Amino acid sequence: MNNPPAALPPIGPDLPWLAPLAGHTDLPFRLLCREQGAVVACTEMISAKGLVYGERGGAKTSATKRLLRTMPQDAPLVAQLFGDEPFFLAEAIKLLRSWGYRFFDLNLGCPAPKVLKAGAGAALARKPEQAVRAAAAMLEAAFPLPVGCKLRLGWNRTEENYLELGRELEKAGAAWITLHPRHAAQSFSGRADWTAIAALKDRLRIPVIAGGDLFTPEDALLCLRQSGADGLMFARGALRNPAIFRDYLKARQGMPPAASPAPAEKTRALKTLILRHASLMQDLAATGSEERKNPLFLLPRLRGAVLLYTRDMPGSKEFRRCLSLCADWDVFYNLMEEYFKE
Repeated sequence: MNNPPAALPPIGPDLPWLAPLAGHTDLPFRLLCREQGAVVACTEMISAKGLVYGERGGAKTSATKRLLRTMPQDAPLVAQLFGDEPFFLAEAIKLLRSWGYRFFDLNLGCPAPKVLKAGAGAALARKPEQAVRAAAAMLEAAFPLPVGCKLRLGWNRTEENYLELGRELEKAGAAWITLHPRHAAQSFSGRADWTAIAALKDRLRIPVIAGGDLFTPEDALLCLRQSGADGLMFARGALRNPAIFRDYLKARQGMPPAASPAPAEKTRALKTLILRHASLMQDLAATGSEERKNPLFLLPRLRGAVLLYTRDMPGSKEFRRCLSLCADWDVFYNLMEEYFKE
């Protein structure tokens, strides 16, 4: 492509992104993270083939509707697709464009077994030519709107090809690359190698966004120093603590690390965050058809999020046990009051 694409989503060290996380980055969680300082967010991974077949069936499937649900406050938003067939990826982009989406991403790094079994995600690291064809189809269908790609280092140490694949994706017209610096075979074991991001950054002229093991503001600052990345994408760190965006931005401004908060202060802050997440979910339930039919529809997702938020809290064992069995909003709020009062 000779002509430049349209403007990219905001990318910069002070413009943190929320990663696409299957089962987690729904609209309420994205809004919560945006309130905490996330500038760009990604949808959960969307199957290109599932999207196209669902539309051909007469309407977007309920599951796809939930994945794609958004609102003006949820911008800029990147829609991430996965798949290995250029035709379906291109058709999915056309549908997304017709529904108003303006930023897109191709997942070439997911190690989930069901994604690998479909030949998509990190499986495409073993088929780099197919990965480039898939990206090229998305790029052609999206043009002039920008498309990025999310990679891993390769399948394993003996099949490491992220530098070559990144360069070929840049040649094809990719607008940015996000690198999770682990091999697909590692899944999330071991340590992310941020120096690999520096190597990719040296190879490419397009922006490179860093991810992997960003659990604290200090992790993020060290990653930037080691990688020289153009931006950062928070994933599991945001699942454990959505306030990581706020804390990271404070650290970027040179604010000294705050003293460890008193237990009561930490507890109040956590309670406020959880109640805000619950409020965002119930606001969504007031507008979603599935949620109106089943008021408890979103509760399991909130329950899962709260289990992550409280994993390191003292005395949370019984609260977490009760929460895992909770199937009623009133019971949820009662459990919250009882635990945080104590």
